[in-house]
Amino acid sequence: MIAKEKTEKKREVYAFGHHIPMSPDKARRVIDQIRGRSYEETLMILELISYRACYQIFKLVYSAASNASYNMSSKETNLIISKAEVNASTSTKKLKPRARGRSYPVKKSTCHISIGMKDISFNDKYGEVDSVKSLKKMRWKKKHTTISYQSREGIWDKK
Repeated sequence: MIAKEKTEKKREVYAFGHHIPMSPDKARRVIDQIRGRSYEETLMILELISYRACYQIFKLVYSAASNASYNMSSKETNLIISKAEVNASTSTKKLKPRARGRSYPVKKSTCHISIGMKDISFNDKYGEVDSVKSLKKMRWKKKHTTISYQSREGIWDKK
């Protein structure tokens, strides 16, 4: 058999953050804002948004960009965020002391965050063009339907 040569370069680089002490829902608020954007635009967004999750995500995006420049030798201006996920992790359980010697359980949730970056210039060299719009999450708008009711007084609409 003839062995296949590996001439393919890595196309994506990742940075993972495990057991980050914050709620996954609060981290998803920020992740949805940066998914599919360029590296420079992402850094600006993360610096201007005033959520606590921004600092942890900022560190992961910066780490993924440094991984891309070291492993793929790509420029930071050509990077876009192709994959951004937040998954729930284990929750820390503590007891909070209360009056009369009692205690209540407190659950502190943690999450796993993964950031994937892709180099756009790599796709231009080899003729593979992915649209940036396909990387963004589709958001469906709710359609309001009007229902008309007829009674003795007349016709009235309800939304």
